[in-house]
Amino acid sequence: MFADRAKIIIRSGKGGDGHVSFRREKYIPDGGPDGGDGGRGGDVIFEVDDGENTLIDYRHRRKFAAKDGEPGGKRRCHGADGDDLILKVPAGTVVKEAQSGQVIADLSGENRRQTILRGGRGGYGNMHYATPTMQAPKYAQPGQEARELEVVLELKMIADVGLIGFPNVGKSTFLSRVTNASPKIANYHFTTLSPNLGVVDLEGGGFVIADIPGLIEGASEGAGLGHEFLRHVERTKVMIHIVDAASVEGRDPVDDIYKINAELRAYRAVLAERPQVIAANKLDALADNPQEDGAGASGEAAEHPLSRLKKEFEPQGIPVFGISAVSGQGVRELLLHVQRMLQELPTEPVFFEQEYDPQLHYNGQKLPFTVEKSAEEPDTYVVEGPRIERMLGYTNLDSEKGFQFFQNFLRENGILEQLEALGIQDGNTVRIYNLQFDYYKE
Repeated sequence: MFADRAKIIIRSGKGGDGHVSFRREKYIPDGGPDGGDGGRGGDVIFEVDDGENTLIDYRHRRKFAAKDGEPGGKRRCHGADGDDLILKVPAGTVVKEAQSGQVIADLSGENRRQTILRGGRGGYGNMHYATPTMQAPKYAQPGQEARELEVVLELKMIADVGLIGFPNVGKSTFLSRVTNASPKIANYHFTTLSPNLGVVDLEGGGFVIADIPGLIEGASEGAGLGHEFLRHVERTKVMIHIVDAASVEGRDPVDDIYKINAELRAYRAVLAERPQVIAANKLDALADNPQEDGAGASGEAAEHPLSRLKKEFEPQGIPVFGISAVSGQGVRELLLHVQRMLQELPTEPVFFEQEYDPQLHYNGQKLPFTVEKSAEEPDTYVVEGPRIERMLGYTNLDSEKGFQFFQNFLRENGILEQLEALGIQDGNTVRIYNLQFDYYKE
């Protein structure tokens, strides 16, 4: 079965604990602390694999974890870092936070590899805590805890053009005629249960086209396989709306178009605004209908379905082409028009921007920084938090401008205010990860 959605739990590695030990050598009775630092926990990384085209590997396994960092050792030995966990996914996979549904990463285009969860930082060994007044510290920093996150993986096909419409209107037949794809074709509803991709090859440039399985009313609310189908329309730039102009099954083609557009709008409003072309299919079946251009049962002339479609939708800016996917009638004219539409549209692919950063959130809430008075070290205050750690990573504190930026960051985020609320005094020590300085009020 085609798998285009999966819900999994990912866990980064825990940081290794710092070690408490003291140098012991012959003739050196008091060698001082030499406990090493713990290793960093492994990251969870998603990476595009061009050999994959479904998410089937994540349908039967729920939990994935990176390796923990090793604890530090004596003689200043640093614990080994935990191995990263690299999860392979097909191009076009969107990673979402399960609780909020917000986008964490879109693995498409140039974004082929992204770290989703970072491993815990290794704890400092006791060799870092020696001071003139405490030369034999008997404590070390524990490693940072692992992070666990439930995510939803959604495969949204990367195609320029999407074929939409109700079941059995001829989308698969059309795709097989205009591309190298070989979809299953039969006169049954929902024969197509997975999207099919094909490449249209035309002079002046081709494009990728996707046959989106037939929709039904209520699809936007999850009826049938609604959401599973609709998500594949989200990346398309142009939609070809195929209708059964011959009403072989008694459906009204004008009514069908309005109903499908209502489903698109209900699922995601922007989809209904995407450029559309209407392909009035099965003209070959109309040719066998004696009432096509003649009189109806009441003796009144029946309006040709193609004329009716043009009169209804072309004033709305939606072009209508009469085609026969079986005979090929009108197909080339339709494809050339779609090619011109694509050439006039922006060339950048549809990309879903990040809405949720796991490094700054936990259980759906934005992670704050923490300001605490150290229980082990007198007159020492510890400030931590992912925003602060990230800021230190891109700030050059050796420059005057960089240090001024750092001071403004502490002030604007209320960190200095919290330090004062905890009773910090001039000359007390502030430790922010590997940065340590004496506090003096301005």
